[in-house]
Amino acid sequence: MKLASVHVREYKCIRDSNPFDVGDVACLVGKNESGKTALLEAIYRLNPVVPEHGKFDVTDDYPRSTVEDYQQAVEKKQRHHATVACAKFSLQPDDLAEITEELGEGLFDDGEPSLELSKGYENELRFRVNLSEPAFVRNLVAKANLPTDIAEKAAAQPTVTGLQEFLAARSEEQARAFNDAQAKANAIEDPAEKARALDDAKTLAESESAKQLRSAVASVTQQGLQAYVFKRYLKDRAPKFLYFDEYYQMVGQVNVQKLMERQRSNQLLDSDRPMLGLVELARIDLSQLLQAGRTEALLNKLEGASNHLTRQILQYWSQNKHIGVRFDARHALAQDPEGMREGTNLWGRVYDSIHHVTTPLGQRSRGFVWFFSFLAWFSQQRKRLEPLVLLLDEPGLHLHGNAQGDLLRFIEVELKPFHQVIYTTHSPFMVDPSHFDRVRIVEDRSMLATAPLPPEEEGTKVFSEVLDATEGTLFPLQGALGFEIAQTLFIGPNSLIVEGASDLLYLQAISAILQEAGREGLRKEWTITPVGGSDKVPTFAALLGAQKGLNVAALIDVRKKDAQKIDQLYQRKILQKTHVHTFAMYTGAPEADIEDMFDVDLYLALVNGEFEKESATAVAEGDLPPGPDRRILARLEQHFQACPLKSGAQFNHYRPARYFVENSAALRGRLSAATLDRFEAACKALNALL
Repeated sequence: MKLASVHVREYKCIRDSNPFDVGDVACLVGKNESGKTALLEAIYRLNPVVPEHGKFDVTDDYPRSTVEDYQQAVEKKQRHHATVACAKFSLQPDDLAEITEELGEGLFDDGEPSLELSKGYENELRFRVNLSEPAFVRNLVAKANLPTDIAEKAAAQPTVTGLQEFLAARSEEQARAFNDAQAKANAIEDPAEKARALDDAKTLAESESAKQLRSAVASVTQQGLQAYVFKRYLKDRAPKFLYFDEYYQMVGQVNVQKLMERQRSNQLLDSDRPMLGLVELARIDLSQLLQAGRTEALLNKLEGASNHLTRQILQYWSQNKHIGVRFDARHALAQDPEGMREGTNLWGRVYDSIHHVTTPLGQRSRGFVWFFSFLAWFSQQRKRLEPLVLLLDEPGLHLHGNAQGDLLRFIEVELKPFHQVIYTTHSPFMVDPSHFDRVRIVEDRSMLATAPLPPEEEGTKVFSEVLDATEGTLFPLQGALGFEIAQTLFIGPNSLIVEGASDLLYLQAISAILQEAGREGLRKEWTITPVGGSDKVPTFAALLGAQKGLNVAALIDVRKKDAQKIDQLYQRKILQKTHVHTFAMYTGAPEADIEDMFDVDLYLALVNGEFEKESATAVAEGDLPPGPDRRILARLEQHFQACPLKSGAQFNHYRPARYFVENSAALRGRLSAATLDRFEAACKALNALL
């Protein structure tokens, strides 16, 4: 079962977050006080790993400015309690296996099978499965082996309740017919004829299969179809939420007796939980710390748990590879810290193999303590083998930029394959520039407004589109993008965004040919920035365009499906309309890639030259599907589907671009005047923007 989307309403600073999608990893980016923590808190309380945390309180949690109005409206029954958190889960094949086996196929309507969980201030977990009740009825009847005429009428019932009423009426009708026939048979004096009549009467009685069907239907209607399916098949499979922030960090030392008292009274501190995780990881319970029969055995267990976690953290901790964590249990002494002067204390220390010293765990960097504490508690929870969604609040808050990169790697390698992760940040180093699709923008625009906003625009909102973000919120994304681009040096004061590396190769080579012929190519002031695909163009344009002092333009492919995306670039004032250029502007076709700037015969020469070894025969224009206005790449892809390349090779539009650059001296004479005119027109238009 995978979390697909989340919606939070009427909680603290959130009026209505907007529903937002969640993938394997979701990164909630926003400024301080934007409402990121409130979002995670609300999600966590929906189905927390610590059941006691799953309560919403109107006094503490409802938006303060209108809480009194809300309470009065609920008391007067003018409204129901607000639904605070709603999460939609997509059901996976393993979730559906038992349901399908027992209840049959085709049970779900409205698209993909899903489960929706929600909870509000009445603190009752509600659920909804997108079941088709008529399909459930049909499947149930089909398995019952009823007579054909009865089965058809039963299967036509639109609801389970309707089926129950139909079966009850049918049962009563059969009971009356049976009783009447039996009474008549009993009145017959001839024994043989009486026996035949009694046998005939039995055929009118309700069949065993009909009784079993009525019993099955009764068990469903008693609790309702939704509750029946949820409790029987899905409840134990629904992921729990694990929330972790800096308050869950170990303090590095604890009095065992007091910890046991807090555990018995169900009053654990947040910082107790990772310590308990460590103890459980050592496969001991707290009473063993007090009643250990042999010191060496106790130390072995503690060292084993410490070594396990140390090995894990050092895989992803590049700041210092010469440290290890050690734990020790000792009787309290008179001058130990307050609250630890009686009984037995558990101490955590960090050993530095360079300096050969140990220091208290709580005195190490907060980033290290956070990382270690999270590993301790998470390792404990993972052992329970329950499905989990991890909610990490500002996980890199106290980590150096490089260590934040380590944490991203830890999330990618250790967490994502097993658990979905939602984390909040305002740090550029916690935004993975290769996965901008994971970013969700969190903003409270009322913080910036100079006048009151309409009620529907107040409070924290979550946006999936980076184009919807304000300049201040974009900073972490700009920082992540800037750091990534700085590594590749594809940025300058005048940045020309193109989709991919093949565009870069063609433009550089053609510009050189134009200039050598005394014509106008792209001026050297332009830095061509390939962004890795059409889907990334709006994001990069928004992030680059928001930086002061940068002149940004785009020269991109265009297809009908991209028209709205291109319009948004200037409609949302990401780029001026004059700075958004498409190859269709210079080819005259409704759709065009950079490959369409060449004459068809020349581009096919590039394809044939590059794929000579993989192609049985050279591709001629007559071999392509018809459509002179269609993109040449689309026609070629269709051709190679019908006539595949040899040895499993795949057509790749980057390779002809590389071939053109490598053989440009020999090919330049084959460039038609029309081709050069098209490229020169594009260069002139772009140069005019400098």
